[in-house]
Amino acid sequence: MAISKIENKTAVKIALLEFLRSKYILYAISLILFIIFWDISAKMNGRFLPRPWAVLMELINGINEPIAGKILIVHLWYSLKRVFIAYAIAIAIGIPIGLLMGYSKLINAWIKPIFDLFKPMPPIAWISLAILWFGIGETSKVFIIVLGAIVPVILNSMNGIRLIDPSLYHAIRMLGGNSRQEILEVTLPASLPAIFAGLQISLSMAWTTVVAAELMGAREGMGFIIIRGMSVSNPAMIVGGMLVIAVTAWLLSVLMTLLERRICPWKTELEH
Repeated sequence: MAISKIENKTAVKIALLEFLRSKYILYAISLILFIIFWDISAKMNGRFLPRPWAVLMELINGINEPIAGKILIVHLWYSLKRVFIAYAIAIAIGIPIGLLMGYSKLINAWIKPIFDLFKPMPPIAWISLAILWFGIGETSKVFIIVLGAIVPVILNSMNGIRLIDPSLYHAIRMLGGNSRQEILEVTLPASLPAIFAGLQISLSMAWTTVVAAELMGAREGMGFIIIRGMSVSNPAMIVGGMLVIAVTAWLLSVLMTLLERRICPWKTELEH
């Protein structure tokens, strides 16, 4: 009987440890500790750092009360629209360029020097030229976001081709495969994981750049919310805008991960 009780206690302890080791529990603990640390820091310096509750109230007010004539959801939609348009353009241009650079040494020799020249330039450095070329309308904002999003797409698409195991090409050639089959059955499937990694980074860069893009005379968008909070000395509005951007970007990243698992199931199997 005593042995049975000891075994039950041991089983409970093991189950509790497994529960505490769950990644979702660890995520929750990490988030709670972060909020506690944030609140303590805000108490020590409440003038410049708002407390979590103040930020939550500011977000609720933004949902119910317009800021510059638009509620928070509408501002988020404007930023989303800019990001989606620029992201689609970056994908449409970046993936073919990256694949061609990785597949053809000749094309790589033509494009890489120019790409390496422009790659280190931060998108914000283009703002003045963007305004001169396109004015302060939507085109200039989308242009800036495209510049931020396209570099990771090109780099990862190119490296996805370069990192393919040459033995895969030898195998398909031994089986009588032609050049078209090499591209469709080896090159594209083998490079997809690297391309998706680039798309994830590109999406983050697009959200990073949208704030800079919305410096250009925008009257709507999450970047405008942050700038508005700075102009009226409202730290809660600034932090609230930052949190909305972070959560939205995270949700889109999760959707991209789910899409990748759907399109590249072999990558998930290899990881496990």
